[in-house]
Amino acid sequence: MLFKLLLTGIILLSPFSTIALEIKSEWVQGGVIFGKTDPQNKIKFLGHPVRINAKGDFVVGLGRDAKPEVIMVETTPDGGIKSYSFKVRQRKYREQRINGVPKRTVNIPEKALPKIRQEMELTKAARRINSDNQSFLQTFQWPAHGIISGVYGSRRYYNGEPRRPHYGLDIAAPQGTPVKAPASGTITLVHDNMYFSGGTIIMDHGHGISSTFIHLHKVLVNKGDKVKQGQLIAEIGSTGRSTGPHLDWRMNWFNQRLDPQFLVDDMPSVK
Repeated sequence: MLFKLLLTGIILLSPFSTIALEIKSEWVQGGVIFGKTDPQNKIKFLGHPVRINAKGDFVVGLGRDAKPEVIMVETTPDGGIKSYSFKVRQRKYREQRINGVPKRTVNIPEKALPKIRQEMELTKAARRINSDNQSFLQTFQWPAHGIISGVYGSRRYYNGEPRRPHYGLDIAAPQGTPVKAPASGTITLVHDNMYFSGGTIIMDHGHGISSTFIHLHKVLVNKGDKVKQGQLIAEIGSTGRSTGPHLDWRMNWFNQRLDPQFLVDDMPSVK
């Protein structure tokens, strides 16, 4: 369970709050941070107001290149304001070299840019959703079983040329392998053929946490569908910028790109 999120049990006492501000997770680049506070309080983190449920549960996330120190601000009903400083563990990321990628996906033709920009806006809009769905509190499951062929944060070189870091977790498996919901949620985006990601699904788990599934062969859900954990949603494929059948599973807290591997146990053995 090398990548399993470590619960640190940090409790910070606020002189303004009726209960402690409790942080249950390790502050690490790519991490999903669960916490608890007085439900009447307000929290702001990385420019986002943080949704708090009726029991005081909340979640935030840190991107790949999160700074060594981050600040969380808590406001109480009586007007008290408290700032908390957290040290963020910095990670070292792998380099990954992929050859044989079609030139049209490495060197983007000018005529493809309007399509790419439109698709980027669609994905950004889906990831801005801040619903009261509570599915983010579930214990996440692997959406597919296979060989982990790519990890979060790695710097990719396509045909020898450096590109943006990889923000997902790649699971290599034969085309048609089932893809199931890792947690319950609402489908907020469905697209059969995006330029880079091919068949694409985005699912909202609540409080800004979302999952994205790309390179899909078949999409088996529709926008607006409410799905249960473990429900079949798609089949693995090799659409978009892909050199072979695999699922690229990505997670976000709004615009912060998270490492899905922090939320699951070790991959079950592939028979």
